[in-house]
This record gives sequence, C-alpha cells and structure tokens, in this order.
Amino acid sequence: MTPEDSCVNRRQQPLVLAVEDNEDNLLVINYVIESLDYRFIGETNGVRTLEIAKQYQPDLILMDILLTDVNGIDIFYQLQQDPLTSFIPVVAVTALAMTEDWQRIQKAGFHGYIIKPYMLEELENVIIQHLEPIRISPQSKVAIHHDA
Repeated sequence: MTPEDSCVNRRQQPLVLAVEDNEDNLLVINYVIESLDYRFIGETNGVRTLEIAKQYQPDLILMDILLTDVNGIDIFYQLQQDPLTSFIPVVAVTALAMTEDWQRIQKAGFHGYIIKPYMLEELENVIIQHLEPIRISPQSKVAIHHDA
C-alpha cells in the first residue's frame, strides 16, 4: 500500500471564531454558523482571542468591538501583527453605527462590518461572503493518514 492509498481527502468545514461578551448574542451567532454547517468557537474573553486564533486557525473571526475587557480594534491590530493570524479575515460586529465609527473601523482594516442589532440573514450573508470561497476551494481538502 502506497502512502497515497492510505490517505483520504476530505473537505474540512470552515471554522468561525466569534468574540462576543454577550452570551445571548453569542448563542445567536452560534445558531447562524451551525445552520450554515460551519464549525464554531465562541469566546467571551477578548484577551484570549489571539491565543485561540493561533491555536485553532479559524477561517473567519467575528469581532465585537465594545468588549468589556478590551477594545476589539486593539485585538484586531494584534491579530494583524502576528504572522500566524494576520491572514485571517476579521469582521467587526458592533452597535457603533455612526459614520465616524464606520470610518474608524474601515481605516483599521477590518474585512467587513455588521451593525447590531442585525437580522439573521445579514449575519448569514456576511459569513457566506467570506467563507464560501473556502468551502469550494480545492485547498480546503485535507489529507488524513489512516494506519493499517
């Protein structure tokens, strides 16, 4: 049996890390992500975000901006400075709806923005926009070695 014969290609569902200090909002995000058949990690502690992102390498991060323990923009900058996480798209999820807020988030370099309260369809669309290319990409196949 060759190594190629002992490997099986399978498609790994995209992984979304949601950083949100409100448990109810986190449950809603979890519902939407699971309904799209994606994998989910929820985190209420903004300080742990960089560690979790390095460990799990999510395909998308949904970042609350007004976290109780840290500013989401500051976490975004940390993610962008680390070579292990700088390539991960980050979408701002916030109640900040003023034009200045949007400009500040856009200037920071976020890959998207959604305003709370949002409709479930809006959240779905933002997630799909960032993850559908991953789901259908040939690079999303993972070789798994099976011991004989």
